[in-house]
Amino acid sequence: MLPFETIEEATIFLGRNLTVAETLWFNYSAKKSDYCLYCHNILFLFLIFSVVPVPLVFVEMMRSLGFDKYKIQPKVSLSLSDMFRCYKDVMRMFVLVVGPLQLVSYPSIKMIGIRTGLPLPSAWEILAQLGVYFMIEDYTNYWIHRFLHGKWGYEKIHRVHHEFTAPIGFAAPYAHWAEVLILGIPSFLGPAIVPGHIITFWLWIALRQIEAIETHSGYACYSYTFLYYFIFPICSLPFPLVLVTN
Repeated sequence: MLPFETIEEATIFLGRNLTVAETLWFNYSAKKSDYCLYCHNILFLFLIFSVVPVPLVFVEMMRSLGFDKYKIQPKVSLSLSDMFRCYKDVMRMFVLVVGPLQLVSYPSIKMIGIRTGLPLPSAWEILAQLGVYFMIEDYTNYWIHRFLHGKWGYEKIHRVHHEFTAPIGFAAPYAHWAEVLILGIPSFLGPAIVPGHIITFWLWIALRQIEAIETHSGYACYSYTFLYYFIFPICSLPFPLVLVTN
């Protein structure tokens, strides 16, 4: 919650007029607790997972329009009922595991120093922090994923994620509950090492989920891949293909 009753108080504190973005942020967040702002992530997770993969469903259903040439496994087809079952299973995991974890993990966010007040971070600060977050997540996720592809990790945990042998967007977070928790560590490490504003944290969680959905789309999205590799060069390291695509 912002420690200001009015915009005038915020202006005096900053020693300048608020920007348009800061005024909008003040009007939205002034009366909301930091805990409430943090819990927005739950809404974003549900919304992004429910909406972003939908175009991929239509692409899978309309393969006669020539999308097969972009599909990584063109001989494998999933029915609408298969994809809906995947969606329901993941939503159940979100409700039973991810949502409660978000609700109780707020103290860790305060401990690492995620702030909610004014001034807002600059665009360059946000971009720089997001770049660091992606690189840290990509590196640590690789080693955890490599462990999960070992005999014990695969048989006990990771095999659930590979029940869908041909990846689809909805299957990005489809996994054993333990894997969901373990793979939350790489996503948290970046903000823990380089803490920023809650807006940056929101963007990070949203972009990370979108990136995971795209990675599991089952299609070669070259424009996105080029942009991702260009902005975050560490992702172009010669990782084993099975680890990158699954």
